[in-house]
Amino acid sequence: MRDIISGEVKDLGGFSVRRLLPAATRSMIGPFVFFDHFGPANFEPGQGIDVRPHPHIGLATVTYLYQGGILHRDSLGSVQEILPGDVNWMIAGSGIVHSERETEARRRQPHIQHGIQTWLALPDGQEETQPGFSHHPAAMLPICDGFDGVAMRLIAGDAYGESSPVPVFSPMFYLDVQMRAHSRLTFPGPQYETGVYLVSGRLACDEQTIQAGRMAYFPPGLHPPIQAREDSVLLLFGGERFARPRHIWWNFVSSSRDRIEQAKIRWRDGGFPSIQGETEFIPLPE
Repeated sequence: MRDIISGEVKDLGGFSVRRLLPAATRSMIGPFVFFDHFGPANFEPGQGIDVRPHPHIGLATVTYLYQGGILHRDSLGSVQEILPGDVNWMIAGSGIVHSERETEARRRQPHIQHGIQTWLALPDGQEETQPGFSHHPAAMLPICDGFDGVAMRLIAGDAYGESSPVPVFSPMFYLDVQMRAHSRLTFPGPQYETGVYLVSGRLACDEQTIQAGRMAYFPPGLHPPIQAREDSVLLLFGGERFARPRHIWWNFVSSSRDRIEQAKIRWRDGGFPSIQGETEFIPLPE
């Protein structure tokens, strides 16, 4: 284990978000450049997540829910609610705009929102690919077996002999893992950078303890097994290390700072496509 990342917790008015990536000690793990854990957040009737339209370039996004539901709309015309265990896979590429809200039916009731939002950088030569969107219900995602007391759903990529239907752009894996107390797990892909984010529970690895809310980083070739000290829920993820670093500014990811400057101007001047039926937007930050 090379690093333990504690993350930075932000209060967004009624619910908290813990940002693990990018971190001061680690900007990327494989293609993963952004990792947020939000909630669990309790919302009263009339309240909820309401993220106005905003742009992205150079990445793919996935929000993975444990509780709740988020309604995705984008400039391609996609309208899709994501529910726990589902994958909404949005490819920003050369540029896309989306919003993240809730259905009116959900907002009318008390409800909980709890999940993980990640961004994956697109590899060299594919950063300007055409934008795209695909929805993958939980029932269509592979289940990985082979470890006693461990249940794993493959969100994206390839691991333990299984392949997710999510269309990724570089060698990687992303798994939702539940471990019973005292169970053990070895990582897929020893040639990859690997991250472990512990949502709940307690893990042990190399005589060190990983507490809930912490992320552990393992470089290629350093993949000792992990053991659950108690019932635990975690995300296991990683992939091939990028040859060139990625720059992040606001919602833009690119290997080129100039490309990010172009995206700033494009959003400021109204050059991104719009979402049908949406008139609000998040202005370019100062």
